[in-house]
Amino acid sequence: MPQISLAAARVNANLTQKEAAEKIGICKETLISWEKGKTIPRHHHLVQLCELYNMPIDYIFLPYKLA
Repeated sequence: MPQISLAAARVNANLTQKEAAEKIGICKETLISWEKGKTIPRHHHLVQLCELYNMPIDYIFLPYKLA
C-alpha cells in the first residue's frame, strides 16, 4: 500500500499550511509540528485531515521522531 506524508498530502490537495490548519480548527504551528514529525495528531484530527485531503487514512505516513 502506498503511503504519503502529511505535507505531501496537503500539497496534493492544493492547500497551504495556513489553509489546512484553519479548515480543521488548529493553529498553523500545530500542523507544521505534525508534518515535521515533532508531534503526532490525535486520531480525530488525522481523520479530519484525511477527509480534507480526500485520502484514506491508511495512505498517510506519520514520521514521528522519538526524542
